[in-house]
Amino acid sequence: MPGVRVGDSAPDFTATTQDGNTVRLADYRGSQAVVLFFYPADDTPVCTKEACSFRDAYQAFRDAGAEVIGVSGDSAESHQRFAGKHRLSYPLISDRDGSLRKAFGVPKLLGLFPGRTTYVIDREGIVRLAFTAAFSSEGHKREALAAVKRLPSP
Repeated sequence: MPGVRVGDSAPDFTATTQDGNTVRLADYRGSQAVVLFFYPADDTPVCTKEACSFRDAYQAFRDAGAEVIGVSGDSAESHQRFAGKHRLSYPLISDRDGSLRKAFGVPKLLGLFPGRTTYVIDREGIVRLAFTAAFSSEGHKREALAAVKRLPSP
């Protein structure tokens, strides 16, 4: 299945965060861009570096008008521990059934493992960046922040 591409409308979704809050992509429409990053698993070396790089740049994303949201197949409880341990200040979505990953068409690594893809979705719900790099932790944050800064101001 081909993934969501630049210029496509992002699939709308409603999901629950590690804190039990509901996140709806539609709630951001017209007000904020969204950086949605899919990662394989909590507390693995590359995933931890990636999550921490988004944490370290979180204020820069907020200043540029974007919310950061992480997604993996881990449970909400795992996300709570992961977020607490690494002081992650943005929401993490538990995609246990893989439906969000499937909706976005996130490719699998080696055809077996959950892939690592970051999407930047503008205020109108259009995908402006789809970046896939399996072993790059810093690259996802760098590419996403550059894409957010290229978006027109509200």
